[in-house]
Amino acid sequence: MSHFNEFDEQGSVPAKDAGSIISHAFEMYKGVFLYVFLYMVIYIVGDSIIQSLTGFTVWDFDYEDFKNASGYDMWKGPNSRVYYSFSGLWSILLAPLSVGLIYITNKFNTKISIQFSDLFIGYRQNLVNILLYALITFVIFTVSLALCGIPFLFVYPLFLIGYPILFFENSNATEALGKTYNIAKENYGVFLLTALLGGIISLSGFILCCVGIIFSLPFINIVMYSTYCAFLGKPRQIIPR
Repeated sequence: MSHFNEFDEQGSVPAKDAGSIISHAFEMYKGVFLYVFLYMVIYIVGDSIIQSLTGFTVWDFDYEDFKNASGYDMWKGPNSRVYYSFSGLWSILLAPLSVGLIYITNKFNTKISIQFSDLFIGYRQNLVNILLYALITFVIFTVSLALCGIPFLFVYPLFLIGYPILFFENSNATEALGKTYNIAKENYGVFLLTALLGGIISLSGFILCCVGIIFSLPFINIVMYSTYCAFLGKPRQIIPR
């Protein structure tokens, strides 16, 4: 038991401001870089299979439609509708993998050795609630994106620490939704700025001919962990079942 507590006392916690949280996330990111890459390899392989089966790729834009007043319709054509439907399902099924990356980040922060199987712990612990939470937030985010996209920027921060709450506190989906919403609402300025900065950094990989997204996109998951640490303290290490 003393050995467990010794590990539990290690690790860093950022201050409750966006700058400290992002800096902390960068430090964590450098330590779990390999697992970030593995996460994206799994995502890309699955997405490539979906594109092959549907006959639609994310590059099938009609730029003439995009330029005109009506804008680009991502749902134009049956292939695109099927692709985005399955892509959404794939993102929900990958939610436990995001939880696994958060778990790995906590192990790195507490200086505990990491195993490859740790990336998949979300499929072994609290899986139903993780998937349910992912489904609910997917619907919320999809609706907010459909409303010209602007509402998404203001809604997303409210659910920033839902995954860490689900996993580290073994909460059910509704408890995690309520807790992340209440904490974010009371500290909305910090959560909004943190989410914006984390989102910009996560999407920055598009600048490098989109190849860089393989390394940058999961950064937002590390931001979730650092934000959780800032407002709820460093979680105790989970003992896998």
